[in-house]
Amino acid sequence: MKVSRHAKIIELINQYDIETQEELADRLNQSGFKVTQATVSRDIRDLKLTKMSVDGGKQKYVIIKPEDGGMTEKYMRVLRDGYVSMDMAQNILVIKTVSGMAMAVAAAIDAMQWKEVVGCIAGDDTIMCAIRTVEDTTCVMDKIRKIATRG
Repeated sequence: MKVSRHAKIIELINQYDIETQEELADRLNQSGFKVTQATVSRDIRDLKLTKMSVDGGKQKYVIIKPEDGGMTEKYMRVLRDGYVSMDMAQNILVIKTVSGMAMAVAAAIDAMQWKEVVGCIAGDDTIMCAIRTVEDTTCVMDKIRKIATRG
């Protein structure tokens, strides 16, 4: 439950400019997660979220990215927990996930900042990743397989 809640938090802060813990808690509750402000506070600390200024005075939660742009264990866990299968069509990678996890897995892939990945589009249980080349698609599939089978 915690992993899927963390994945939803990542998805929400990437989608909306969330300024307060209360606003984040409201959005989580609307998404079917029954949380208290104390739970959200712990999640913010666990995910190492921070606030960043936008539009002059307004602030929003953001994820602190590692200096090297590498993967964090949380992103790998989201990918591992949500992944079901994948297939390629030239430089398009289609990833099947557990129902409801596609957006979180796509956000995790985007956050990993792999140079081969141009971007991801997600539905409920399917992600379409645009990859730079056919060779890069094979490389990304190898990376995903290594993460998904670890653990």
